[in-house]
Amino acid sequence: MNFIGKILGVLIGWKIGGFFGAIAGLILGSIADKKLYELGAVNSSFFNRKTTRQTLFMQTTFAVLGHLSKAKGRVTEEDIQLANQLMAQMKLDDQGRRLAQDAFRRGKEADFPLRQIIREFRIGCGQRADLLRMFLHVQVQAAFLDSQLHEGEKEVLYVVAEELGLSRMQFEQMIAMEMAARAFTQGGFYQQYQQGAYQQRGSYDYQQNHHYQQASGPTLSDAYKVLGVSESDDRNTVKRAYRRLMNEHHPDKLVAKGLPPEMMEMAKEKAQQIQAAYDLICKSKGWK
Repeated sequence: MNFIGKILGVLIGWKIGGFFGAIAGLILGSIADKKLYELGAVNSSFFNRKTTRQTLFMQTTFAVLGHLSKAKGRVTEEDIQLANQLMAQMKLDDQGRRLAQDAFRRGKEADFPLRQIIREFRIGCGQRADLLRMFLHVQVQAAFLDSQLHEGEKEVLYVVAEELGLSRMQFEQMIAMEMAARAFTQGGFYQQYQQGAYQQRGSYDYQQNHHYQQASGPTLSDAYKVLGVSESDDRNTVKRAYRRLMNEHHPDKLVAKGLPPEMMEMAKEKAQQIQAAYDLICKSKGWK
């Protein structure tokens, strides 16, 4: 994190207004440091240019999406359509769309250097764990858009997770959490939650054709998995997990650290899933 703005703010503020001026300068300097970090230039040997962290995040996202699509064997029209839908959802301008399309195309190439790309991305993001997890969350979400996770996609995602510093166990937990989150939202959870109609059924099965596939609607068990906790955990454990996840997926904080503003809605949606899961658990347990 940069400290130049804070230091200058305190010095100038002290000179102008003494103690209270220094406090005001510290606050303004903190804001300036965040903006400088957000707009700061980073290097990318793959994209052959200096760029901002937010642009690097966007380009790396679409490059890995292209690589994920290829991992299934071939890139289908549905894969291209899904990538275009994400571009539309992000409301990319013409230049941003061109960069995203070029990154997606390069990601499909046979010699795509996945580990190198992710290592540069990790360094470019200042190795911020919450931002890196959000990146992986986007990739996992994209892999599940067809309601399946093929073995080829899973292996690519594991390489990404490994280069981002996650263990195999942490990666498997993230996959389980995403499965639960999909069942949680796709099965009409919000209506069921309001009516108190909870279903106690499994959510995903591992099929014989080597991919994970959704099997039934939302469950209370899914709510625990969304938070990464078990049904036997006590209230304090569940609450700590909830607060940690809400902090990791805070949209404004993520944008300040390098998440493209166009992806803020995705962060908001994830935060809403976490909040809904916690509310459901609290209601079922009778916790106030």
